[in-house]
Amino acid sequence: MYIRQIFFTGICLFLGAGLPGHLGAQTTLQKYIEEGMANNLVMKQKNITLQQGLQALKEARSWFYPSAGFTGDYTWAEGGRTISFPVGDLLNPVYSTLNQITHSAKFPTIANSEFQLLPQNFYDARIRVAYPVLNTDLYYNYRIKKGEIRLAEYEIEIYRQELTREIETAYYNFCLATDAEKIYESAMALVNRNLQVNQSLVRNGKGLPANVLRAESETEVITSRLREAQNQQKNARAWFNFLLNRSLSDSVNYEIQPFPDDLTQSLSADPSTGNRSELREISTAISIRHSELSMNRNLAVPKVNTFVDLGSQASGWAFDSQSRYFMAGLRVTVPVFEGFRNRTKISRTRLDLEDLAIRMENTGRQIKVAADMARNNLNTAMVNLSSSEKQYQSARAYFSLVEKGYTEGINSLLEFMDARNQFTASEIQVKLNRYKVLSAYTDLKRQTASSTLQ
Repeated sequence: MYIRQIFFTGICLFLGAGLPGHLGAQTTLQKYIEEGMANNLVMKQKNITLQQGLQALKEARSWFYPSAGFTGDYTWAEGGRTISFPVGDLLNPVYSTLNQITHSAKFPTIANSEFQLLPQNFYDARIRVAYPVLNTDLYYNYRIKKGEIRLAEYEIEIYRQELTREIETAYYNFCLATDAEKIYESAMALVNRNLQVNQSLVRNGKGLPANVLRAESETEVITSRLREAQNQQKNARAWFNFLLNRSLSDSVNYEIQPFPDDLTQSLSADPSTGNRSELREISTAISIRHSELSMNRNLAVPKVNTFVDLGSQASGWAFDSQSRYFMAGLRVTVPVFEGFRNRTKISRTRLDLEDLAIRMENTGRQIKVAADMARNNLNTAMVNLSSSEKQYQSARAYFSLVEKGYTEGINSLLEFMDARNQFTASEIQVKLNRYKVLSAYTDLKRQTASSTLQ
């Protein structure tokens, strides 16, 4: 009776795993995925890179606005070159004649003047407002920065898809190890019960010591497998917690994972790879290179900047209507010769475009192959699951008959142990194949970029 109860528990566990999807299990895994997206260290790094790109885009946009700045100069000089002005030699004869005519001394003698060229006690303070009227480099640089933002977003999307697959697969491995542990615990209870029965028969003189030794050996085998399953569960839990950036020893909630509703459709539909961010990333990189090529080709386009100065300049810190000034200007820059550097940049950009075109084609083919293989793997996993379920049903029925015959003394202990091993192995194989189906479906979602998590 005890043995039948153990079998009934195992069958319920197996049938429960095959039930249609229920919201609780899906929500639990969804929460784990969202937690991983929020806490994963690599995801945080990529988000920082995206924020840096957004700041660089703001900086590129700021170059289109006028700029204003204050500049102040103060100079004090002694010596240096001078300029002589012979004002005395020019006016003194005239003044002397005038004094003779007027019989007076109203017109004094004037000495020649000498001025220092370097300013002494002189200041020049001004506010300059500048504006780029025409500068194609600013426009193309802004387009390049926007493309780099898209590249960062695609990198995040690519890693998000990868992380989703890693978290789901790691969770399936944890659930599989947990199921294996439960199965071996049930098997351990069965072999312990069988060992107690044989020991009791030997004590009453109705059993064989060889049966006790055989039962003890089988107990050690199951104990070893149980420990291995427990170790696999610990490793699976540690790796799962690592992906979520949690303590490796944190507990993980076990939930029976249902099959998704669109699993059958995924088996029959041709996998589409048009949504893969890897292709969009390369396409954006091509767009960026085209912007760089256009910028280099427009090197000869004049760069026109205008500016306005509002300031004051005088000696002795004077500030009046004579010191204040206004000045506006226009600056035009046209490169004439730069050692063929721009021609080299154009050639290098063209080579980059050729390389990206080849990479686009090669990546597209690789993605297509990977998607087809993922669908084939899912089909194979489903076939293997169906086969293992049939084997499980046969092994369960066979063990039920042998167990009944062993209780009635018809079947031997070896037949009983062999039937029990087949039953345990078939049950584990069903679990394994079922999680292989889920993992294969997860991989297909990754290859077709069909994950709905944002």
